[in-house]
Amino acid sequence: MIERIAHDKILELRMARPPVNAISPEFCKALLSALRDAPGEGFRAAVISGAPGMFSAGLDVPALLQLDRAGIIAFWGDFFQLMAVVARSPIPTVAAITGHSPAGGAVISIFCDYRVMARGNFKIGLNEVQVGLVVPEVIQLAFKRLLGAHRAERMMVAGAMIDPEAALQIGLVDELAEVDQVIPQALAWCQKQLALPTEAMSGTRRLARRDLADIMGDATRYPADAFADSWFGEETQATLQAMVAKLKAKKG
Repeated sequence: MIERIAHDKILELRMARPPVNAISPEFCKALLSALRDAPGEGFRAAVISGAPGMFSAGLDVPALLQLDRAGIIAFWGDFFQLMAVVARSPIPTVAAITGHSPAGGAVISIFCDYRVMARGNFKIGLNEVQVGLVVPEVIQLAFKRLLGAHRAERMMVAGAMIDPEAALQIGLVDELAEVDQVIPQALAWCQKQLALPTEAMSGTRRLARRDLADIMGDATRYPADAFADSWFGEETQATLQAMVAKLKAKKG
């Protein structure tokens, strides 16, 4: 589910849940645990990567639709902790966006320090509205931190998905590379950070990311009950069920 690849002091966590690295409860727990443990294992940076052509398609909606309210609340708690661990990590974390990255895939990336995305016919963005979901406040705040309030609002409300070149232009990603060079470029960025004076780099990074860390340290900003209310809303359920039916028909 999560492949651990050590590159000296850099830990690559390669998402390996074919076909689209969809985020199920088990997958979320596995990635959360690996990221949480990395600093204590002696790693000084982390890279989250995917498969060629696909970073992560976001939440595993068919699996989550099988959960009751308690299950959804538990999942949201774990997913929030995943975002919080990335946002508050004591070591630099890079998203090696190896392909498509809608919704939850984009969410993971926006909490990282740096984002390298594959060139090509790929899309990235927060398309939650298009599938009937409200974008939670903590995700909105992180998105606005990257893009500015006005641009972030326009993209989120429309559920817009954009190509890599547009993502680079507006600052949603920091660098583009050919698909097979995304992970090497992500590792190279980490190596540059680790070559800097350690205390100066770490201290400056900690201060620069304090706003993001503070957002993710405030439990009132992620009310699980409100998320569950939205998830089980009539419109949301109808939209999600229709999406799953469409995907099943496509596979058939």
